Amino acid sequence: MIGLQYIKVENLTFYYGEEPVLENVSYHVDAGEFVILTGENGAAKSTLIKITLGLLKSDSGNVWISPTNHQGEKLSIGYISQQISSFNSGFPSTVIELVRSGRYSQGKWFKPLSKSDQQHVEKALRAVGMWGFRDRRIGELSGGQKQRICLARVFATNPDLFVLDEPTTGMDENSRGDFYKLLRHNAHQHNKAILMITHDHEDIKSYADRHIRLVRKEESEWRCFHMSS
Repeated sequence: MIGLQYIKVENLTFYYGEEPVLENVSYHVDAGEFVILTGENGAAKSTLIKITLGLLKSDSGNVWISPTNHQGEKLSIGYISQQISSFNSGFPSTVIELVRSGRYSQGKWFKPLSKSDQQHVEKALRAVGMWGFRDRRIGELSGGQKQRICLARVFATNPDLFVLDEPTTGMDENSRGDFYKLLRHNAHQHNKAILMITHDHEDIKSYADRHIRLVRKEESEWRCFHMSS
């Protein structure tokens, strides 16, 4: 069930130096829906996300993110960028310790994690196919595996709004399907809002509620076109 609007962007324009990149872009994401954002390489998808989150400043237009969730509490946001975290070979934490730290951010530092917390951690690691690696050191993992545990940590924090930039890089088809099911479940059953940049729009089509595509028309800059999935 679609609920409160969590993201609202209106007539956004952005320049790199003197060059316009995005022009008159408008889109929204609501609680309870799973939205995918696609476009050709160079379509400024990541740039649009960064402007939305306040990491870059637009040249004109309005960007609004709800201060509260559908329960009237402070809105929490989980963001995964396209670049993996730079854990080096000496990083001391294990996989499960890192993902558990996502539960401590809920105000539970120095307190034992509850059974529910532990279940969140296990579910998050299984969702990205990393439960079998839970006792491995972070520094021993490949780049793709590090990306997955960063995703698991975001899921463990249980945010209201997920913003994910190419999160399925390195996942096989079965893992991607399980991941999409988890996103849809979080949106539809737990009233989360999910905005995800992806190239996998063919195999994700049956899971997403709405498809936003950045395209150029008649040599103009990139603009949003909304489609049903």
